[in-house]
Amino acid sequence: MAEAKQKPQKLQAYVWEGRDRKGSKTKGEVSGTSMALVKAQLRKQGIIADKVKKKPKPLFGGSKKITPFDIAMFTRQLATMMKAGVPLVQSFDIVTDGLENQGLRELVASIRNDVASGTSFAGALKRHPRHFDDLYCNLVESGEKAGALEQMLDRIATYLEKTEILKKKVKKAMTYPIAVVVVAIIVTSILLIKVVPQFESLFQGFGADLPVFTQFIIHISEWLQAWWFIVLLGMAGCIFSFREARRRSQKFSDTVDKYVLKLPIVGEILDKSAVAKFGRVLSTTFASGVPLVDALESVSGATGNAIFRDAVLKIRDDVSSGTQLQTSMKETGVFPVMAVQLTSIGEESGNLDEMLEKVADHYESVVDDMVDNLTTLMEPMIMAVLGVLVGGLIVGMYLPIFQMGQVV
Repeated sequence: MAEAKQKPQKLQAYVWEGRDRKGSKTKGEVSGTSMALVKAQLRKQGIIADKVKKKPKPLFGGSKKITPFDIAMFTRQLATMMKAGVPLVQSFDIVTDGLENQGLRELVASIRNDVASGTSFAGALKRHPRHFDDLYCNLVESGEKAGALEQMLDRIATYLEKTEILKKKVKKAMTYPIAVVVVAIIVTSILLIKVVPQFESLFQGFGADLPVFTQFIIHISEWLQAWWFIVLLGMAGCIFSFREARRRSQKFSDTVDKYVLKLPIVGEILDKSAVAKFGRVLSTTFASGVPLVDALESVSGATGNAIFRDAVLKIRDDVSSGTQLQTSMKETGVFPVMAVQLTSIGEESGNLDEMLEKVADHYESVVDDMVDNLTTLMEPMIMAVLGVLVGGLIVGMYLPIFQMGQVV
C-alpha cells in the first residue's frame, strides 16, 4: 500500500533574543515550521538564542491580504535576482528580507523551504493555488524544464504587471458610474428625510392646497422616513443576492456577461479589455513554448467574460482540427478587425507571439484612453444628475411659496 502523502507543516513566525558571534546582544524575527528548526537555523547563522517564542498575533487584524499585485511584485523581484546570477534559494532569502507584508513573507518563506528541501519550484507553487493559478504554475514548470527559469519569470512578471494595470483601469471605469448613483441616492435621501419635513411643517399653516408636485415629494419623504431601514435592507439584499447568483449560477453569470458588454461606454471598455487580455495571455504562453491548442485552453479562463471564453474555446476546437487562428477568430465575430489582421500577419510571418503582444499593447492603450475620456465625461454628468435631483426637490418645496406670492 502506498504511503499517504504527508501534509506540509504550516509556517509560523518566531521572535528571538540572543547573542551573535561577537557576544553582542541581538534580536530578530524568523519564520519556520517548528521551534527546533528555528533554533537550528539560528545556530547555523552563529547566533546563540537565549529566548525563542512564537510571535504573538495582533489583537486587531493580522497579516495584510496578499493581492495579485503583491504576487506580480514578488515575481519581478525574483526574476531580477535570478537574472543577476543569484541562486534560486538565495533569491528567496533576499526577496523575503525586503517584504513588508507579513502574509507575503510567510508565503515566500514556505515556498523557499519547499524548494530547499528538494521540491521543484512549480511543485512548491502548486501547494498555494489560492495565490498561484494553473497558468502561473504551468509557465514556471515550462521554464524549469527548458532551463530558462529566469527568462520565464521575467515574462510572467511582465504579464502580471500588465494584467493588473488593465484590471485597475477597468475598475476605475466601473467605479465612476456607481459613484454617481451612490452619491445621488445619498444626497436625495438626506434631503427627503431631513430637509423636506422642515418645509412640510411650514406648509401646514398655509390653509390652501399644495401643488401636485410638492404633494408628491412630501409623500415620498413621509414614506422614506417610515421605511428607510426597509429600503436600506432591500438594497443590501439585492446586492448580496446578485453576487451570490453570479457565484452559484453559471447560466446567470454568463447572461450578465453577455448584457454587460452592451452597456454604453462601459461595455465597450470591457470588450476592449477582454481582447487585450486575450492577446497578452496567448502571447505569453505561446512564446513560452506552450503548444497553441494548450495555450488557448489557458486563455479561455483569463479573458474575464463568458462571451470571449466561449469564443476562445471554439477557436481552440477549430485550431485543433487544422483551421488557422486568424480564420477562426474572424468567424467568432467577437474580435475587432485590427486584432484579426495583426494575428494574420503573425501567422504568416512566423512571429505570432510578437503580433499578439502588439494586439495587447494596442487595446490596453485604447482602454486607457477610454477610461480617461469616461472620467472627463462623468464629472459634468455627476453635476448634472445631482443638479436635477437637488434642483427638483428645491423647486418642489418652493412652489407653494411662489404661488402664495402670486396671490398676494
